[in-house]
Parts: sequence; C-alpha cells; structure tokens
Amino acid sequence: MQRVLSFEQTPPLSVPLRFFLTAPLFAIAAGLVLLWEGPDALASRWSPVTLALTHLMTLGFLAMCMIGALMQILPVVAGIDIPHSNRTAAVAHALLTAGTLALVAGFLLSSPLLFEMALPLLAIGFAWLFLAGLRGVWRAPDGKDMLTAIRLALTALAVVVVLGLVAASAFAWGLSLPLPVMTIANMHAGWGLLGWVGLLVIGVAYQVVPMFQVTPTYPQYITRWLAKTVFSLIAIWSVAQVLAAWTNAVAALLALAFALFAGTTFYLLWRRKRPKPDPTTLFWRAGLSSLLAGTVLWLAGTLFPALAAIPAYPLLLGLLFIVGFAASVINGMLYKIVPFLVWYHLQNKLAGGCAKAPNVKQILPDRVAERQFRAHLLALVLLLAAALLPAWLSQVAALSFIASSAWLWLNIWKAARIYRTMTADLSKLREPA
Repeated sequence: MQRVLSFEQTPPLSVPLRFFLTAPLFAIAAGLVLLWEGPDALASRWSPVTLALTHLMTLGFLAMCMIGALMQILPVVAGIDIPHSNRTAAVAHALLTAGTLALVAGFLLSSPLLFEMALPLLAIGFAWLFLAGLRGVWRAPDGKDMLTAIRLALTALAVVVVLGLVAASAFAWGLSLPLPVMTIANMHAGWGLLGWVGLLVIGVAYQVVPMFQVTPTYPQYITRWLAKTVFSLIAIWSVAQVLAAWTNAVAALLALAFALFAGTTFYLLWRRKRPKPDPTTLFWRAGLSSLLAGTVLWLAGTLFPALAAIPAYPLLLGLLFIVGFAASVINGMLYKIVPFLVWYHLQNKLAGGCAKAPNVKQILPDRVAERQFRAHLLALVLLLAAALLPAWLSQVAALSFIASSAWLWLNIWKAARIYRTMTADLSKLREPA
C-alpha cells in the first residue's frame, strides 16, 4: 500500500537541489582522476587511486543524491519533519563535501594530514545529519514498510561511518586496529554498498516504482521481509568475516536476495500501464540488469575461487553495483524528482498570477534524458571493458563517463535555471513602481 503524499510539507527547493547539483560534479571528478591516472587506476581494488575513485562515487555521487532525496521524500511520504531544513541541509552539505574532498585527496596524495582533516569533517557532517535532520525517522509511527527499509539503511550508514572512521584512523594517526584492515575494509564496503545503498534503493523503490512507473505495487512478502532479511544477512556476513567462516554461503544468500528484488522489479516494470518506456524506465532496466549481472558474477565467484582471484573480478563487481545498478537507478530517478519539484514550487509561487508554470516535460524533456541515458550506458559498457583491458580502454572509458556525468549536471542545472529565472521575473513584477 502506498502512503498518501503530503506535498504541503515539502521542504524548500534549495534543500534537495544543492545535493543534486553537487553529486554529478563528484562523478566528473572521478572521471578526471581515471583519465589522469589511466590503467593504474584499475590495477587493484586496494590501490590508493581506486579507493579515491570509489569514494568519489559512493560518498560524492551516491550519498549526495541519496541524502538529498531523503530530505525531500521523508516529509512528503512519511510526514517526518526536518527541523530547520534549509540550515540543516546547508551544514550537512558543506561538511560532507569538504570531508569527501579531503578524504579523496588523502588517498591520492597519501597524506596523513588530509586524513586528519577529513575524519572530523565527515564525522561531524554525518552526526549533524542524523541528529539535526533525520532523527524523526526513528520517532515516526511504525507500520510503513518503506520507512522500515529506510531505518535499516540509515542504521547501515551509521555502521559504515564508524567502520570508515576506524579504518581511516590508521592512515591518519597510525593507530592499531582491533581487526585486520582488510577485514574492516570488506565490512565497510559490504555495509556501505549492500546496506546503505542497497537497502535505501529497495525502500524507496516500494514508493517510487509504482508511483512514477505506474506499475502494480510490490508483493507484501517483498515489502515486509526483504529489507529485514538483507539487513540480517549483512550482520551475519560481518560475523562470518570476523570468524573467517561461512562467508561464501552467506554471500550467496545475499546475492539471491538482491536477485529477488531485481527480478520482482523487472516483472512490475513489464506490467506497467504505460507501454512506451520513459527515460527513467530505461535507467531502471539498465540498473536492474547490472544488479542481476553482478549477482550472477558474485555467485560464480563463490563457486569458483579461481574466478574470484582474477584481479578484474572485484573491479567488475564494484562497477556493476556502483555505476551499473546504483548510479543508473539514481540517475533515472533524478529525471522524475528534479523537474517535478521545479514544477511544483513554480506552480505555488505563480499561483494567482498571469504567468503559468511550465509542465514537467517542458522543464526536462524526455528526448534530453534519453540522450544522456545512451551516454551513461556507453560509459558503463566501456568502464566494464576497461576493467578487463585497462591499458586499452581506461582513458576512453573515462572520457565517456565524464561526458555522461557532465550531461546529467547540465540537465539538472537547466531545470534549476528555469526556476531561478521565473522566480526572479516574478519578483521584478511584484516590486512597487
């Protein structure tokens, strides 16, 4: 069952938009680093350049989009108040942006000083986000499956932050760690990608897929149990990591859980009431295909250890999940969220006046989004190929990814400019002669 939306509680447009406009810039930065470093950036999952690229995409692109979306969705869908939303968003955005840049620079320059700067910025930024902005998530009444998934995703984010701070403290101050750094890093990645990103996409999908894609609702057994099952399996997998036992078995169950989500969502999209796919549908299909490909590759790696030992194996998994699944789905949802918000806020500001707000398709036409989708798909294919042939394709893939990310930023900026221009014109009309 979808919740009735409360648009009167929507925050100011600047709250989500500052995150949405910043996110593609981090993706562009990732492409520029890959272009500069070339094949060395894809030599190993553990190289400093690869870690910098990973955090540009996860902390920079994915987290920025997801936090912006949460600050927009929670008041409207769940009736959760974000206290002083403009100030809360501005402070969190500034701290997380500065912290991410310092962290990435620390990886690239191998500088303990930059890690020392990044850790308090990120710690305070996330603490501010939880305490000042999102504390209402835990105070809202129970009973909404989407909200349960979001709570679990935010709990996973808290685990990710703690594990990340612990691991980075070894770089910053040379502190001894309670577990091997590889184990902490694996748990950090698992909770980040499968917990924070995966669970949030699952939870938000319960609302936005039926609403925006005009599909049937998710089956009750999915909405009630999937997020809880995934969270529990990640917790069990973490214990297995520490004990160095049963990790492959639990990983296989996690892969099957995500395959179930992908297959169910594919089925719902196949039954959508509008026969012609819009750009967001195309992004969802690309994202779900990548998720299914990733789960197959993940299962193959657990069954055939020789495959998992190939250097490109973890890179392919990361690219399929981060760029193929998460970035594709988020990219597509931005084409629904941004033009709708611009239209909604303009409609409210222009109500009763002589000017009329442009409709959603005029703010961000489908043909523009479809072109950027093709650029994104090409970049994804080239990045996957570059993981296998880095010497030949790493810089070509980088250029393609830069172009796709810049195109996304330009499309969001154009939508924001329509809002800014029309509100500025309205202010001039209302000024006394």
